[in-house]
Amino acid sequence: MDNYSYPLDPDWTKAELLIVMAFLTQVETANESGVDKAAFLASYREFKTVVKSIGEEKKLDREFEQASGYSIYKTVQAARQTNKKRVKLTK
Repeated sequence: MDNYSYPLDPDWTKAELLIVMAFLTQVETANESGVDKAAFLASYREFKTVVKSIGEEKKLDREFEQASGYSIYKTVQAARQTNKKRVKLTK
């Protein structure tokens, strides 16, 4: 993991920040070494309780991909489409 800042909304509560940060960490891990598919999708569902709108998710995805090189959208799609128990993306 490189040193960069997560795109976070200052209006989120501490609990919401933790949920979003945990999910973004899962996205990083899925891209770098792989994660359990069920745990990843559960983390995404929790993330969606904070980032409810598609527009907000797309904006966050763009900012996160620009900072990290990892796409939330592509990672979630890969998790949904795989039949494997682990999600691992390759660039």
